[in-house]
Amino acid sequence: MAAIEIPPSQQETPQETSGTRQSAERPEGQTSLASTEDWNRRLRELSASADLAANANAREYTIGTDDVLEVNVFEAQELNREVRVSASGEISLPLLGGVRAAGLTPRELEKSLEQLLGQKYMKDPHVGVFVREMQSHAVSVMGAVRKPGTFQISGSKTLLEILSLAEGLADDAGEEVTILRGAAQNKAAASISENPNGVSGSVAAADAGRDKTAVVSENVVQVNLKDLLDSTDPTHNPAVYPGDIVKVSRAGIVYVMGAVQRPGGFAMKTNERISVLQALALSEGLTKTAAKGSARIIRTNERNGARTETPIDLGKILSGKSADPMLGPRDIVFVPDSAAKITFSRGAEAAAQTLVGLVIFHW
Repeated sequence: MAAIEIPPSQQETPQETSGTRQSAERPEGQTSLASTEDWNRRLRELSASADLAANANAREYTIGTDDVLEVNVFEAQELNREVRVSASGEISLPLLGGVRAAGLTPRELEKSLEQLLGQKYMKDPHVGVFVREMQSHAVSVMGAVRKPGTFQISGSKTLLEILSLAEGLADDAGEEVTILRGAAQNKAAASISENPNGVSGSVAAADAGRDKTAVVSENVVQVNLKDLLDSTDPTHNPAVYPGDIVKVSRAGIVYVMGAVQRPGGFAMKTNERISVLQALALSEGLTKTAAKGSARIIRTNERNGARTETPIDLGKILSGKSADPMLGPRDIVFVPDSAAKITFSRGAEAAAQTLVGLVIFHW
């Protein structure tokens, strides 16, 4: 394979992509996140530290709508029930009718039921409440994660913890995470303000520093993944509440097709655009039969889907006689084979085989 020779005028430092990331100089104490695996390793490390802090400051689960509860009255087992919390936040029990449950912890609901039963029906009742199914504290995670889906959480969690629930980042993850605040966020935020000691220090600090993240609107927060994973500043790790939606952006991808050594798509992690020569370098160069003068860039209009083709002369670009065009997400660089070169290559191979045969014959 003939490697691409880039003339001095074109030998600039390659922009970072998933296949050509360079180690950047970073302040002491920070790590270089060179690939998606590095990002996920860092995510696991940070999540382990966050788990320790969360366990030390754990809050009891707060019951919400659609949760399924198991209620046991030890002195009167005929009253035992498995009930679902209604949209109005109540459960229905024999003798008592509708009882408020949403917003209470299981222990608080136990005390409430014991008080209600003791007022009219029983002397010194003992009630147990167990959360059989948690359905009210859902966070949706979508986009470039390994396990997108809906996850039940108890109270609020940090963004790092939520990404860990989704098993980390996918290979084509971009660098932006968007948090869409749900209706439940306002209630969680109010509960934190009323009881600031009831949430872990890491979550409280992260939420208090939301002004340092990119707050697009009251209900939209954007976080840069490099800041989240490569910074020790907790303000880059905002709190996520039940009802929120977390979306990890996908990196832009350029495609190189045709007479190249390794055709395929290449993710652009940290840059929005790379050049044609950089894309060719990612595809490991041209084949011997590539028609350098007949290559073209195929670009798709995202609005109407129309495709346009721009001819490029790779020979002139490689020699520095033409500018190195920049590529955007979803652009395709197509390098056709040269019919003349294919014929010549086949002829040369046939001649070589004939020559070897003659040498062996005369030997």
